[in-house]
Amino acid sequence: MKLLENKTAIITGATRGIGKGIALEFAAQGCNVAFTFNSSVEAAQELEKELAALGVKAKGYQSNAANFDAAQELAKNVLEEFGTIDVLVNNAGITKDNLLMRISETDFDKVIEVNLKSVFNLTKAVVRPMMKQRAGSIINMSSIIGLKGNAGQANYAASKAGIIGFSKSVALELGSRNIRSNVIAPGFIATEMTAKLGEEVIEEYSKAIPLKKMGAPKDIANACVFLASDMSSYITGQTLSVDGGMLT
Repeated sequence: MKLLENKTAIITGATRGIGKGIALEFAAQGCNVAFTFNSSVEAAQELEKELAALGVKAKGYQSNAANFDAAQELAKNVLEEFGTIDVLVNNAGITKDNLLMRISETDFDKVIEVNLKSVFNLTKAVVRPMMKQRAGSIINMSSIIGLKGNAGQANYAASKAGIIGFSKSVALELGSRNIRSNVIAPGFIATEMTAKLGEEVIEEYSKAIPLKKMGAPKDIANACVFLASDMSSYITGQTLSVDGGMLT
């Protein structure tokens, strides 16, 4: 028996990096996957094929999670197509880094909107169906930056810290309905984004990590599988740092 057999998950921002890693691991564990993407239609079509090849139902939806009405429409469409929504992984996120003295109001607002408001939008959209079935797991992607802050990332840190407070509140509100809400805080993960830093920078970062290496999307995906599965049925309101010991 696979850990997520017969479950359906919505995963936002799944065509690359951590999101793609989560989608592939969920499918490998028997989970049907509805995923969102912004503009990369070809990447979405390719991912649909990869997921279907693992023997599950998969469909990509071009949807902006930062838009409230679009999130409601997405949940409605997934329910019609898949029948249930058992897991929500709020993974979509952006960065617009700059020092506080130089950061624009637009860049601050955009990061809050995409990273934090999208979590509210999608969570609100799936709560009713989850309450009806009296079961559900909501997994929100924060960051170690949300736990410790980082110079030049005040907007990003605020959005990721906000996710933690939001998730704890949801856990308190919905625990009696058997709906769990947890957070994963990734550390330094090897993705297309971090690859742009260059080998020397990556090596320096790695030296500061107790496990002496960057994480992989699969490391985050494995943590998501655990929180999505019945193995974590007595865990809610928690933040799991997957960071190789960076914050130890």
